Amino acid sequence: MTSSKRPARSGRKGRIAQRAAPPKIHPCPPGQIGGRYRPLSDSELHAIYQTALRLLAELGMGETPERLAGPLLEAGAINQNGRLLFTRDMVCSALAAAPKTFVLHGRDPARDIEVGGNRVFFGTGGAAVQTLDIDTGQYRPSTLADLRNFTRLQDKLTNVSWFTRCCIATDVPDNFELDTNTAYTLLRHTTKPTATAFTLAEHVSPIVRMLDIAAGGDGAFAQRPFMKAHISPVISPMRYAEDAVDVVFECLKHNIPVSCITAAQAGATAPATLAGFLAQSLAETLASLIMVQVLKPGHPMVFSNWPLVIDLRTGAFAGGGGEIAVLNAASAQLSNWLGLPSGVAASMTDAKALDAQYGAEKAMTSLAAALAGGNLIYESSGMTASLLGVSFEGFVLDDEMHAHTYRALRGVEVTPENLGFDAICDAVLGEGHFLGGAHTLSAMERDYFYPSLADRDSPKVWQDKGAPDAWSIARDKARLILDEHHPDYLSEDQDKAIRDILPLL
Repeated sequence: MTSSKRPARSGRKGRIAQRAAPPKIHPCPPGQIGGRYRPLSDSELHAIYQTALRLLAELGMGETPERLAGPLLEAGAINQNGRLLFTRDMVCSALAAAPKTFVLHGRDPARDIEVGGNRVFFGTGGAAVQTLDIDTGQYRPSTLADLRNFTRLQDKLTNVSWFTRCCIATDVPDNFELDTNTAYTLLRHTTKPTATAFTLAEHVSPIVRMLDIAAGGDGAFAQRPFMKAHISPVISPMRYAEDAVDVVFECLKHNIPVSCITAAQAGATAPATLAGFLAQSLAETLASLIMVQVLKPGHPMVFSNWPLVIDLRTGAFAGGGGEIAVLNAASAQLSNWLGLPSGVAASMTDAKALDAQYGAEKAMTSLAAALAGGNLIYESSGMTASLLGVSFEGFVLDDEMHAHTYRALRGVEVTPENLGFDAICDAVLGEGHFLGGAHTLSAMERDYFYPSLADRDSPKVWQDKGAPDAWSIARDKARLILDEHHPDYLSEDQDKAIRDILPLL
């Protein structure tokens, strides 16, 4: 048996030099691939889908506005006692026409994200009427100033990939001023992809004029729409909402991408059984898809099938728990199985404080949605108190949580180099450990995420630092960002032109 001498090691000085300049590789960027968690078997997917088709074909949709009923009837719907029934062919046509992927634009093209497939992105949502005050630690009514500050804060958070207004400015009572000032705030303080809501259809055109000014002129926004609309055109169970349908018409006219959100509640507006809930909710979201694709084939729509849960003992909305975790994961799986860009909701904790309940409910529900491959995971940043509240510190903590989730999604890369046969031999026959070895140093920045908030000190070091908790650490980081980051992404001329046409505060 022959033996060969192993190559000499570089020595301690070489290892120190390597450690001083580790490779600059992001270990867990947004857009990781999900879909490995499959709560539903193939036969269960088919059973739920077939039940949804039966609901559309035999029960159909009620309260269809006249302006929508006409196009749907022309496309093959059947009027039966005032309810519109949708055939299997109508569903298949809508699925065929709908884009399977599309770009969600940011005003800064570097912040664009591609929606669809199994790529996972965390973002925001919600309409919190209360803000957890960063100074007092108590809840109070949300204001327009809060929305500005949340927009500035998230603009610096890497793992919040798009921003939907997270709170309602309760100090702006007029609906038109609320819609215009909300859109303006997003436009001015972030260049990420954004989303907003329109209370009434007549609010859309004036806001598009503002977006055109920011985009460079009349019609410019429609060429590269960087703000999508959140709309709930279906009210559970199984009927259309006229005002929201009118908003859909206006958004399609202006080429605004739409998230058509179904938000049934198990045991209240949908069956309490999880399977029955998924069947009805899928049918309702398909009804939105049919509407959009009949009115404008090929228009980008996020298939936002958001299963929600109530505590059946009290009737209170329950944003955290095993049921809502598996329901949203199953919803993502269903949407992806149909080949549609999926939107689900997670991290809707019921906790009021940033405590153990907060962390457990957020981590469980968001990880499940991501593992199942939800493309856009809404409500996942900053939300508290069953969506009634939103927190600055929560945004910061959740941003770090998302990084850990992306790292989990990235999984294990099995390559000859990563398997490390030579590195194992070197360690065993040499110094007896892997610390400082070239193999370790190359993996150090590539394969590991190092949190800036989570505490990994020894108990003694932690105590010597004053025993800080996560809430206080996140508060300090949020304050630092709010003190230092004051973006204004509108020029003086753009701002003046916008203020000349809209009542901005």
